[in-house]
Order: sequence, then C-alpha cells, then structure tokens
Amino acid sequence: MNKFALFVFNGDPLCFIHVLLNALDMKAKGHETKIIIEGASVKLIPELVKPGNPLNGLWKKCLESGLVAGVCRACSTKLGTLDAANEQALPLLDDVSGHPGMAAYRQNGYEIIAF
Repeated sequence: MNKFALFVFNGDPLCFIHVLLNALDMKAKGHETKIIIEGASVKLIPELVKPGNPLNGLWKKCLESGLVAGVCRACSTKLGTLDAANEQALPLLDDVSGHPGMAAYRQNGYEIIAF
C-alpha cells in the first residue's frame, strides 16, 4: 500500500474535481490518501456543501471516507472561508507558520502530489 498526500493549491473547480476523483480512486485501490486544502482552493469550501454544486456529491464521499486531512488556517483566514471550514468541522492545519507543512507527511511515508 502506498501513501499519498494531495496538496491542493489551485482554486479552479475543474482542477479540484480531479483531486476528489483521484483521492477516491486511490482509496478504492487500497492506498492511504489525504487531501490537504491550501492556497486559493480554500475559496471552494463554502461552495462544496451547496446541494446544487456539481462537486457536492464527490465532496461528501471524500468527507465520509476520511480523505480530507484539513484546511490551511492562514489561507482560510486570509481568504474569508474560516467560518465555512469551522461549520463543516474541517481540521485547521497550521504547523508551518499557519500553513500545513509537508515535512510531517514525508516523515510518515507519504508521497506528496501538488495540484
């Protein structure tokens, strides 16, 4: 089994859908996978829970599957989505000057993929 940490910086929904699809596929194939929402992608957080959003179903599956490791505290604060992250009970990641660090994932055997 491989371990993957998917760091999502891109806030484009067309990029984000590929993160969700790949995370679900990797998990289905037995890989340990975590999604880390960082940078501009934090702007998607309030939109993902809206029933009419095309990503809503995939987002729910990823949450239910335990694939979402958390959200960057600094970026969600700066970009105004901290409340939305808290409403969804998403962990806030901040171990590197307010941002999620990659080193801990590497130390725990994760391959890092950045989007």
